[in-house]
Amino acid sequence: MKTPIQTLITAAAIALSAVTGAAHAQTYPAKPVSLVVPYPAGGLSDVIARSVNTTLGKHLGQPVMVENLGGASGSIAAQKVLNNPGDGYQVFQGSPNELILAPLAIASIKFKSEDFRLIQMIATAQIAFLARKDLAVNNVDEFLDLARKAAKDGRPLTYASVGPGSFYHLLGEQLSKVSGIPMIHVPYKGAAPAELDLMAGNVDIFLAPYGKKYDEMHKKGTIKVLAMLNSERLESTKAYPAISESKQLKDFTFNIWTGYFVKKDTPEAVVTVLHKAISESLGDAAVRQTLEANSQLLPKPQTLAAADKAYADGTSQFRGIAKAINLQPQ
Repeated sequence: MKTPIQTLITAAAIALSAVTGAAHAQTYPAKPVSLVVPYPAGGLSDVIARSVNTTLGKHLGQPVMVENLGGASGSIAAQKVLNNPGDGYQVFQGSPNELILAPLAIASIKFKSEDFRLIQMIATAQIAFLARKDLAVNNVDEFLDLARKAAKDGRPLTYASVGPGSFYHLLGEQLSKVSGIPMIHVPYKGAAPAELDLMAGNVDIFLAPYGKKYDEMHKKGTIKVLAMLNSERLESTKAYPAISESKQLKDFTFNIWTGYFVKKDTPEAVVTVLHKAISESLGDAAVRQTLEANSQLLPKPQTLAAADKAYADGTSQFRGIAKAINLQPQ
């Protein structure tokens, strides 16, 4: 039981915190805000950030600068945000890749998913089944037949990811598991270098968030888009089969979301300012048009409480997938 003095101290601390939070809200942001993207420039994550940052800066009244920092399945960038004060000047553009799966896969990562707070969902990406241009297949079933034969001959096919424990690593492992076909994982620091090696024929497939550029690359013949990991064809990608149209992988349906995060201890008043500005930015017609042009599916803006629940639910879901394939930290 607290003494009267302890109770008074606690009350004073709470009052001081409220005053400090209010002061933050009145002055935030007083300088440019950094939007930290956990992958190199040129990939879809970078495109998403540069579709939003200018408009977000207008709503905040300060420039929002995109900072690309790849490596370790995005955890290097995530850790940088955690190493800075929770004052709202470092906003992390994240997904289950970096904040949920990487801590489960990389032993050196010390942070937890719960160290971050989701402010707002930005977009959901369809997943494309990409293959190198000279792979002798034209659909998913032909790919599986070829992969099965290659594995039997002692020459397993390869799949790219953006790092160990990333969502795309898990997709490759899950593909191998459900098909019963051994394949070799080839990790990269981001989507852009993985794409370069796919185009160069150095890796066989890449299960990646779909961007409009993949349609252009497919038409030019630099890669093949074999399918989308959807349960049905969507209007934005109706030219490509849904994975449900295959005979061997009908239920292999997945997508992945992107959101804007801050450190968990960021003052509520600052979080509220950011939430309002991000939500308003997502309502901007130019932002929506650019994201949709890159085949992003745009969710309705969420309240902070709904965002908290979505992040908690996503954490539970992806931890379940990691457990199902027996993902072990390395």
